[in-house]
This record gives sequence, C-alpha cells and structure tokens, in this order.
Amino acid sequence: MSARKKIALGLAAAALAGGLATATGPAMATPTAVKGAAAECGVRSDGKLWCGNRVGAKGYEHRSYGSAVRGPLNTGFSWFQCWGRGDNHSGGNNVWYWTKLDNGQWGNVPAVDVHTSVDPAPGLREC
Repeated sequence: MSARKKIALGLAAAALAGGLATATGPAMATPTAVKGAAAECGVRSDGKLWCGNRVGAKGYEHRSYGSAVRGPLNTGFSWFQCWGRGDNHSGGNNVWYWTKLDNGQWGNVPAVDVHTSVDPAPGLREC
C-alpha cells in the first residue's frame, strides 16, 4: 500500500472515530450535531425540557429583568427544570424557564431566549 493511501486511510479513521466520540460524549458536539440538537425541543423521560437557546442568554435570580443576573447560557442547547410566570418580556408572554446556568448557578431564563414552539413547553412542570 502506498504512503498516500495509508495517510488517507489514517485520516479517514481519525475523522470517523472523532465523529463517534462526539455522538456519544457529553455536550461537546460538531457543528452538524449542534444544528440537530438545536432543532430538538421537548420534554424527555427525565422530566426536563431539552431545547435550543440563544447563546449568551442571561439567567436571572427572579423572573424579572430587574433582578440580579446569576449567569449566562454560553451553549446553544440546554435543559430546563420547570417554568413559571414572571415579568413580560419581548417574546410576547410572561413565561420564564428555570435552569442550571453554565457557571453552575441556578437562574430564570425568559422564554424569548428558549427555542420553544409554544410557551410554556407542553409536558414541562410548573415551578
């Protein structure tokens, strides 16, 4: 086998192994996998809403923009424990989702920043 074929096969094997690792690993994913994940939005068997969200969305202490910011959602796909009503936001409703933010703090994220098709998300419990 020529050196060129060996290199090509090695690169192909590495690419395949990398794709399999991201498919089964934690939240780190390839851009294609992220697009698929962002398209998913629903309550899973664990009772949590798993859904795409706006990268950089802020989580607040209370369901109000006037409350303290607890941290961000730096990823584009997150889980949400429950929902509750609070201040109106630019999404045209007053639904907020409770989640563990990327810095480890818990916070309320306005529904406008969560890519649901309807709010509150069907099947998610109210806080």
